[in-house]
Amino acid sequence: MGEIIVAFTIACVLAILSMLHVYWGVEGIEAPSAVIPEVDGKPAFIPDARDCYAVAAALALASILVTTRGGLLRSPFPEAWTQIGTISVGAVLAVRAIGDFHLMGFFKRVRGTAFAEWDTHLFSPLSLVLGLATLWVALMDKTF
Repeated sequence: MGEIIVAFTIACVLAILSMLHVYWGVEGIEAPSAVIPEVDGKPAFIPDARDCYAVAAALALASILVTTRGGLLRSPFPEAWTQIGTISVGAVLAVRAIGDFHLMGFFKRVRGTAFAEWDTHLFSPLSLVLGLATLWVALMDKTF
């Protein structure tokens, strides 16, 4: 039963993050922003609506994979596919937490910006917890 609760929680968080990215796609993101990394006081990049929608779609798919692997949804695909997909989601989230060793993640070098503060205290820890929990859901024995 615990795996179902964990999978449901992960899926809800991923779905909320997906909806947030849809919102940013519609409304745009004001610069400077706590959600965009900065270099020398300027945004490292400015995402357009397509970028936001692409991330939203990836997060929605990740949510569906986790709910499927967690036993909350049925899949027409072989179980191995949903397991591999869920392992991939967990790995991507864990790698996001580690970061690119420059702008984001626990090992970033650029610090002292609003994004860096939020990344240190929320974005990277959340990515790590979601990544590890997703890997646990992916690798659990499905005997329910």
